[in-house]
Amino acid sequence: MECGYTDKNKYRYLDLFAGAGGLSEGFLRAGFDPIAHIEMDKAACFSLKTRAAYHWLEKEGKIDIYQKYLGQQLTRNDFYHLIPDDVLATVLNFEISDESLEKIFFEVDKRLGGQPLDLIVGGPPCQAYSIAGRSRSENKMIGDKRNYLYKLYAEFLKRYKPRYFVFENVVGLLSAKDEDGTLHLSNMRALFNKCGYATEYKQLNASDYGVLQNRRRIILIGRYGEEENFYPAIPKIPRNHKVAELFEDLPHISAGGGVVTPVPTIHYEGQYLFESGIKKYDKEPVTFHQARPNTEQDLEIYRLVVDAWNKQKARLKYMDLPEHLRTHNNTTGFLDRFKVVAGDLPCAQTVVAHISRDGHYFIHPDISQNRSLTPREAARIQTFPDNYYFESASGKPSRTLAFKQIGNAVPVRLSYCIAKALMSQIIEDNK
Repeated sequence: MECGYTDKNKYRYLDLFAGAGGLSEGFLRAGFDPIAHIEMDKAACFSLKTRAAYHWLEKEGKIDIYQKYLGQQLTRNDFYHLIPDDVLATVLNFEISDESLEKIFFEVDKRLGGQPLDLIVGGPPCQAYSIAGRSRSENKMIGDKRNYLYKLYAEFLKRYKPRYFVFENVVGLLSAKDEDGTLHLSNMRALFNKCGYATEYKQLNASDYGVLQNRRRIILIGRYGEEENFYPAIPKIPRNHKVAELFEDLPHISAGGGVVTPVPTIHYEGQYLFESGIKKYDKEPVTFHQARPNTEQDLEIYRLVVDAWNKQKARLKYMDLPEHLRTHNNTTGFLDRFKVVAGDLPCAQTVVAHISRDGHYFIHPDISQNRSLTPREAARIQTFPDNYYFESASGKPSRTLAFKQIGNAVPVRLSYCIAKALMSQIIEDNK
């Protein structure tokens, strides 16, 4: 198969290790066409299917069906029955492994229908490369099978020979080593080169690209052939907004309050939510604006943490808390375990999957609400559109699973900036 693209108006991409679709959403928004999303987590697959259904309904002018589903007027099965099978079939629920490759290739080939694939995007699970993951592992993640998922990624490059690929992962990839002491990044670049690709990478911070969050990631881009200096120019976006703008139009709720079903937002006079693609129109309803319940002890700690920031711009460490509130045995590590998402700063702390376990590291800046963030607020930090819905495997809404999918995602606006720059380069290549 030769690499390249034949249709100047339609560039096809394959989404590997898709998660709930943050990376894919940015490429779709930039004008790329998804052939398939491959993901092992069932809940995330349903999120991808529901998002694919949303895009089809919007294109067909039938968005009222989507609104009925979010309002629980339709079951998920009834909702999916109103969507063409071919739309839902873009989502392939597979763990990418040596055993599943041929089945995945068969499904992707069927969807391509003999047309070339222009692009592959995706990043394998990051736990094995992350510094935090290695620090928690007795053997520093050495030998963990997730270290070698890039080899399976390479199998897709060999088979489909896209002109470009985008490989996303954590900054810890720069220092992660194999059992023989060699760097995984060097090994994967050497393998990609054997597949016919030159590669270049940069460390990008989402906060430089219109995301109100400090989130550093390695974005490695491969191009078929030996040409160097091809990394697309990705224009940075000035930091002109504060984190509080993410929350100002959402209904005020207390710990344990809110609902997962749609609630209208209040009038919004700002610009960021529209510029970033989070909101489409004023007073747009949102789902999953539901806060965790908290113990009185947690709420007392939250008040102290928020008050210290608002009055003194101080981050309280765990040992700064009154003795009667220090109930954890670990008093030497993770001392910033309680942290406010400061509304007066241009960037929030990195949203991670741990937010699915507790919200202590993501305390709402409004002391009158005194709670941790809702999934919708976390999704906004990740620049997911307000009309993005996060599914469970069972069909019953799950705040925990929504948090997990949001924390594992690539910020949509970062993805869009990368995709837009790459689209411009592909169009230039294809002239």
